[in-house]
Amino acid sequence: MEGLNKAYLDRPGPTNVIAFPMREGPFKNVNLNLLGDVVISSDTAAREALNAGMTTEARFDQLLIHGILHLFAFDHEQTSEQAEAMRIKEEELLALLHDFGFRDSGIEESGN
Repeated sequence: MEGLNKAYLDRPGPTNVIAFPMREGPFKNVNLNLLGDVVISSDTAAREALNAGMTTEARFDQLLIHGILHLFAFDHEQTSEQAEAMRIKEEELLALLHDFGFRDSGIEESGN
């Protein structure tokens, strides 16, 4: 992930998720049905899940939704308003997953 982060975003160090949109840039006309790719660091997801007291799967779900929202041009780095809008949409989508029984919230009950 550190190499991808440096090569494609010119940012130092590792990251937990990177989204590669295919609806912009030099290859935007290759396949109009292709939204893009989301790359998630499973090691980072596992570590972040442990630190947050949640399952790795739940953290992975959060990161996948985060990456997909980036593919839809959501941005959390430009303004606090955009960051809040993205956070709200992430919560809405995670709630939908839960409502449809995809996964639980991932927060482990105390004592488990």
